[in-house]
Amino acid sequence: MRDLARRLALTLALACLSIAPASAAAAATASGTGTASGAAAVSGGTSGAGADITAIRVTMEPRTDGVVHVKEEITFSGKPPVRTLLTRVRHDDTHDRLYRVTNLKGDGRLSGDVITLTGSGKATLEYDVTGAFTPMSGVEELRWYAVNGWSVPVQQAVVTVSGSAQIQNLSCFAGDLTSVVGCTIAEMDHTGTTATFEQQNLRPGQALTVVIGYPAGASGGAKPILERRFDLATAFTLNAVTGGALAGLLVLLLGGVGLLYWTRGRDARVIGHEAQEITGLQNGTFSPPDGVRPGQIGTLIDEQADVVDVTATIVDLAVRGYLLIEEQPRQAYEAPDWVLVKRSNAPVNALLPYERALYDAIFDGRDAVPLSQLRGTFAEKLDTVRDELYKDVVRQGWFAHRPDTVRSRWTVIGLILAVLGVIATVLLAWFTTYGLLGLAVIIGGAALAWGGQYMPAKTAKGSAALAHTLAFRRHLLSGQVDTNVPAAQRVELFSRYLPYAIIFDSVEPWARLVADVSGNGRQADNLYWYHGPAEWDLSRFADSMRVFTTTTSGAISTARRLRSL
Repeated sequence: MRDLARRLALTLALACLSIAPASAAAAATASGTGTASGAAAVSGGTSGAGADITAIRVTMEPRTDGVVHVKEEITFSGKPPVRTLLTRVRHDDTHDRLYRVTNLKGDGRLSGDVITLTGSGKATLEYDVTGAFTPMSGVEELRWYAVNGWSVPVQQAVVTVSGSAQIQNLSCFAGDLTSVVGCTIAEMDHTGTTATFEQQNLRPGQALTVVIGYPAGASGGAKPILERRFDLATAFTLNAVTGGALAGLLVLLLGGVGLLYWTRGRDARVIGHEAQEITGLQNGTFSPPDGVRPGQIGTLIDEQADVVDVTATIVDLAVRGYLLIEEQPRQAYEAPDWVLVKRSNAPVNALLPYERALYDAIFDGRDAVPLSQLRGTFAEKLDTVRDELYKDVVRQGWFAHRPDTVRSRWTVIGLILAVLGVIATVLLAWFTTYGLLGLAVIIGGAALAWGGQYMPAKTAKGSAALAHTLAFRRHLLSGQVDTNVPAAQRVELFSRYLPYAIIFDSVEPWARLVADVSGNGRQADNLYWYHGPAEWDLSRFADSMRVFTTTTSGAISTARRLRSL
């Protein structure tokens, strides 16, 4: 009786729906032109929405391998409707649940998650669904959005689920996806293996969701398909596991960088070379420790061939008689300038390779060149001079390998490691909650790239030369002079100290010392290697020398690298 009453009610509802449009059309015809236009507008809006689905019958067959085979029979009016399958739903705070629809057959096309029906009036679809089963305590739950995502209203939906296992429980929900309102009918037959669900008047996008409980093992142990959902907060979760792993990896990487420096980048230890202060005098003549030249000292100390090393070498070449520095006269607001003049008959073949490269770069076939003309053009040739400086410190036996090559090698390795760390961080953060481990690799790579600047290691000979050089530096910075030096030798001797004072950033004190004496112990207008303009005397030499070193460094490079020793 209950089934008969339900069928009679459904027949009555369909009859009313079929009579209503005819009545509306008759009323529109009777009421004249203006009313007809309004009715036409309403009718046009309905057909533009794609008409509707009159009835849809879905048959679901759960199989023992966890796959649900689905067959749909759709009766529709108007343009073929479109269905957007629900293949991803929120499972928990970190994961989405996926439903995979495959093997679509029948009167439709599947593009991504969208099924477009073909034909007119009726369509039949068949497909398989994977991921619809969920194991629970003692049962397995089948959940599927049997009717959902249609672009048009659904007047009548009937879903039948028939399998071999006994149904333990069943329920259904109708309306929006989050609805908890039950469907119109949810029942099972006398065998307990078939369930039927019905719902009327679903709006576009609404769903009829069926839920059925089966005994454990009915699906062959199928599990839901879960995909981790990316979340920045969970991707870098800090807990006992990730924190401990991060700390361990940091200790391993940073400890490795430290061990690498200890074994590969540390200067050879030299016992007994912690020298007392070295004056640079031997038997009354200038003798720098280990015969080190000013340009070599700069590279030996900071392991870099800097602009200031080149500047000091230019002054050293002048002091040693290879060129003359002539300061040019100028007006009050004119920029200072100097002319470097080639000394005739200078023994250029006695120059070290880096000194000869610098000498040739300065004159380049000329006998004299204004310092201002070196600005810009000389910077292009500076790389050759630096290259020779690096080769020179290896030839001297102070380094086993060129410092710039060693720095570049370890810096590049560190940068590669940091880039790999970035890639690892992205992958770990996207697929796991261990993104912090990738950050540890980035930190390790950055530490190696930074530490690469300190990887050039001096040999035992280089460490000894450095110890002597630093002892010589202490003497230069003290400003003390040997009063026993004959007056006739003081200008030349103190001038020899001046290029080293440039390296040690102590130009003015030694320039004043040079200006205080001449070859016969009295003031002079010029030095043998430095000439000033008219109305100039050695009382201005300290200022001239300070401006010259600054201007020279700026002329041969776009920026001067200042050194703090």
